[in-house]
Amino acid sequence: MAQVVAVCGMPGSGKGEFAAVLAASGVPIVSMGDMIRAEVRSQGLVEEPHVFGQVAASLRAEHGEEVLAVRLCDRVDELLDDHSLVLIEGLRGTAEDAVFSARWGKIYRTVAIEADNELRFERILQRGRSEDGDRAAFETRNERERGWGLDLLIAEADDVLQNDVDLEKFQARCKGWLEEILAV
Repeated sequence: MAQVVAVCGMPGSGKGEFAAVLAASGVPIVSMGDMIRAEVRSQGLVEEPHVFGQVAASLRAEHGEEVLAVRLCDRVDELLDDHSLVLIEGLRGTAEDAVFSARWGKIYRTVAIEADNELRFERILQRGRSEDGDRAAFETRNERERGWGLDLLIAEADDVLQNDVDLEKFQARCKGWLEEILAV
């Protein structure tokens, strides 16, 4: 049976690492964050932490909170033609979740990645993405994403993976989760 999984979590929690483990196992990934990064580039904007948040908020304000979800649904359906599992990386809002749930019903599920606030900030400093920044930018981003309903998504996720360990142990947790899901 085909499955669509959306992973959510606060910035720096490990969504990208989770996606990397699944990708290494042949699961196709559709990244909502990549959609924002592409939009920033297409507008020719300088890639600074506040710009990514502004673009994401602007898209949602102009086209509705569900804009990113609507834009990627057809791509996920195309991938389902050839794959039994597709991962949506970076679910951030309840409106997006509603679109996915309505579109895929019982074959849709969510996974939340949880990690301590300080650990997340340390990871963000280490990864050095253009949308990351200092402590103030980190806190601003946390609040913006909470405003979209991320806290509720995490609380109501079908599955939760704790990312409070080193990378190798977290990757093992992700592989274990994937094995369980594929066995269903």
